[in-house]
Amino acid sequence: MIGLISATAAGVRARERVAAAWPDRTRVYDGPVGDAVRRAFAECEQLVCFLATGAVVRLVAPLLEDKASDPGIVCVDEGGRFAVPLVGGHGGGANELAHAVGELLGAQPVVTTATDAVGLPGLDTLGFPVEGDVAAVTRALLDGEPVALEAEVPWPLPPLPVTPTGPTGLTGLTALTDQYTIRVSDRLVEPAAHEVVLRPPSLVIGVGASKGAPVDEVLGNIADALRDAGLSAKSVAELATVEAKADEPGLLEAAARLGVPLVTYSAEELAAVDVPNPSDAPLTAVGTPSVAEAAALVRGGELLVPKQKSAGQPGQPAMATCAVVRRPSRGRLAVVGLGPGARDLLTPRAREELRRASVLVGLDQYVAQIRDLLRPGTRILESGLGAEEERARTAVTEARLGHAVALIGSGDAGVYAMASPALAEASDDIDVVGVPGVTAALAAGAILGAPLGHDHVSISLSDLHTPWEVIERRVRAAAEADIVVTFYNPRSRGRDWQLPKALAILGEHREPTTPVGVVRNASRPDESSRLTALAELDPATVDMMTVVTVGNTATREISGRMVTPRGYRWQEEPR
Repeated sequence: MIGLISATAAGVRARERVAAAWPDRTRVYDGPVGDAVRRAFAECEQLVCFLATGAVVRLVAPLLEDKASDPGIVCVDEGGRFAVPLVGGHGGGANELAHAVGELLGAQPVVTTATDAVGLPGLDTLGFPVEGDVAAVTRALLDGEPVALEAEVPWPLPPLPVTPTGPTGLTGLTALTDQYTIRVSDRLVEPAAHEVVLRPPSLVIGVGASKGAPVDEVLGNIADALRDAGLSAKSVAELATVEAKADEPGLLEAAARLGVPLVTYSAEELAAVDVPNPSDAPLTAVGTPSVAEAAALVRGGELLVPKQKSAGQPGQPAMATCAVVRRPSRGRLAVVGLGPGARDLLTPRAREELRRASVLVGLDQYVAQIRDLLRPGTRILESGLGAEEERARTAVTEARLGHAVALIGSGDAGVYAMASPALAEASDDIDVVGVPGVTAALAAGAILGAPLGHDHVSISLSDLHTPWEVIERRVRAAAEADIVVTFYNPRSRGRDWQLPKALAILGEHREPTTPVGVVRNASRPDESSRLTALAELDPATVDMMTVVTVGNTATREISGRMVTPRGYRWQEEPR
């Protein structure tokens, strides 16, 4: 919950705007400002104070206890010009909240956290539990000192200016004992001097329980198993069990105390899992010879702790079992569409993915467009035209190594771009995310007017990957169906006859005066566009940087704009 506190009329107005926009996330605190701040501090995860920063500093200073638990606090000035994260920029989410409030009120976020100022992700913002000397290692990253990355468990991370070492590193170097180190580990190790340990969610604990098993017995068994195996409870991602135990109170409470979900599988699914310690007891009770081991292993992984029974209550038989599996690390591949070229047509989601990726793969000219948006430490793998297959394979390979990868393409990456070859290479061993972008056809349509107002199709005239006979058949089908057509790759120096042929096919079904829009380099500084007619278009004026949109029989030129009517009845009625 976000507490909202204000003292003046202007502050109240801004406060009410935030409350109206986020009714389920905010709570207004009225009354004397000091009392309101104290109540909100005790009851909310975050505060937005429409007050002077000095006043808020004095009010909250006596309340601060621990950066890990204190709420994030944002101050908004009287004029609504600035949103200042005052406390809990990372741990309390105040930096992110300042950006959200700024977007809502039109205020400028004033973020002073050192890592944010230089574009580095904070080590305490990666979504993992973190231990060790965060301040010292962060300072080393900021100062450009050597920092080693030892990934005992490969896990997707955002870009960091580090030197990979250890078994999953890229250099084969061995970290020095006195150097700054970021260790990614699920082992129960104490951070060394100048070291930070990140705890990835790599462990799955399969659990079985008799009816009425006490939560303390369940948790005690889990704790014993992790301790004896030298594993950290902070890396537990989930508890897993059979569906018949989905409502078992001891398991539900155990998951709640650990802060992880309880995931269930059918007895049929678990019975199909090969386990080292099957038993007749669960087969009789719930229909599978294994619960703990099978539930931990059902999605694959390495069995670190075979089935282990709990110690049980004094004089009572064991009522809980558990098994621990290290699940396979899953790299992440984001296929990102950059849009047609203009920076303001690059989507916010695309920006986020570019900054999240530790590895960027792309065509060299597209990399040049967004290089300034990348975080320090991003590894860039770029290549030239004609290397699409190589880029797709490289991106998938890097993701399989456990990296967070962004594969970029112009427009929408799924339209005549890199998504198709990449997904053809990928399998279910990596996570794949598609990030849509504004296509050249859409950008050109917006420039021309509304040519795509009714049914439309895009057709590439390049026969590099598709035989011309197939392309011609598609053009003829679109012509006969009276569909608006946007031609991609219409003409190149070595391929100059396909566009005239396609236009001739359309001309068999459409009037010579049918509007045709020609847009080159849509949204870029050298953008050009013109509106002509089907019989008047000179193919020699078209190149590979151009898209050609041919209207249907209803398309008209209206006030210099190309418009394809949607067919609304009210537009056809006499006025």
